[in-house]
Amino acid sequence: MNSQEVNTIIKSILDACIKIHNELGPGLFESVYEQVLTYELIKRSFDVQRQKPIPVIYDGINFEDGFRADLLVQGLVIVEIKSIDQLVPVHFKQIHTYLKLSGVRNGVLVNFNVNLLKDGFFRRFNNLA
Repeated sequence: MNSQEVNTIIKSILDACIKIHNELGPGLFESVYEQVLTYELIKRSFDVQRQKPIPVIYDGINFEDGFRADLLVQGLVIVEIKSIDQLVPVHFKQIHTYLKLSGVRNGVLVNFNVNLLKDGFFRRFNNLA
């Protein structure tokens, strides 16, 4: 995996989110945006897994369903979808925790409940050793 490939994926995610936001607007349930974004990314030839279970290992025990990533795109980018009035710090911590626990390096936090999608789209990184 190279950074150009990841940048291309994230640009496509952003483009798809903008298209969806322009068509549907804010205010729908997160599950609707998740379904439509999945459809839009698959249409663009990406491998997308919805509600992907990510195991958590704690105290040597593998908890199979530690959390579920809203979307996992190409196995390289976790997308966490929100449709809320305002993101708060815990939402950013949530995506960082997901990246850390999954071993995935790149994530996107997107809140569709904004006037301009660019104000609700955030890229996050996990700098694994």
